[in-house]
Amino acid sequence: MTAPAIALDPQQKAARTAFEALRDRICAEFEAIEREAGSDACFEYTPWERPDETGMPGGGGVRGTIRGAVFEKAGVNVSTVSGQFNPEFAKTIHGAGDDPRFFATGISLVAHMANPHVPAVHMNLRFLTTTKRWFGGGADLNPPIPCKEDTDFFHAQLFKACDAHDPGDYAKFSKWADDYFWIPHRNVARGVGGIFYDHLEIDTEADFQAHLAFSQAVGDAFLKAFPAIVRKRMAQEFDEADRARMLEWRGRYAEFNLVYDRGTLFGLKTGGNIDAILMSLPPLATWS
Repeated sequence: MTAPAIALDPQQKAARTAFEALRDRICAEFEAIEREAGSDACFEYTPWERPDETGMPGGGGVRGTIRGAVFEKAGVNVSTVSGQFNPEFAKTIHGAGDDPRFFATGISLVAHMANPHVPAVHMNLRFLTTTKRWFGGGADLNPPIPCKEDTDFFHAQLFKACDAHDPGDYAKFSKWADDYFWIPHRNVARGVGGIFYDHLEIDTEADFQAHLAFSQAVGDAFLKAFPAIVRKRMAQEFDEADRARMLEWRGRYAEFNLVYDRGTLFGLKTGGNIDAILMSLPPLATWS
């Protein structure tokens, strides 16, 4: 389940390896939850490749999806790609305005749940190289029916990860998530927040190790928080009104991802796999 091979330097290889290891842990945990619910659902993995702008290998990724009793639709994708941005898009990317060459590796996760009392969730972690090098990412909770206990628990795990990296990170990254995951045309938040960060720049090997460790800690925080919430809520009773509320909320989620999400745009602009890019969309949604 490794993306197609392209030449990697030691930092790029270390980041890719870390993201693939996190993918394996998350998928194993999601499958374990399905077993606890009496389901034999497993992830299905689809590798994909992309050419660069010259037609030579430009990397690719592996799309992992599961549809089960608890996870109505969840995707855990990893990708490692390189090439050149088109000139106009390059101007929007950190460090690519004067040199459009890039490298990117990352993990992207979205889970839409069968029970409306179980929140949907999103996580993305990435390492990019242009004329600069940096980490970015985050995780955020998206409940159709918010529960303060779950929201507080999720944020508490992310706070611990941030606080160990820099005591000022959580306040900054939490506000960044609130600002980023806002749906302007609806004047509502996409969910109950989390953290979002970008451009953690790398000037030294010590910077790389610190920011990689932080991104791994965010992944660990996700694994401490989200599966525990799922197990607590997955058997909770719900009615048709609850499901209708979830389907309408999913419509808002889809609107954000198609209109505003930078990750969606990045994937489309760099020749990524369309199914992997759009796996974030819910399996069913309604609009009034």
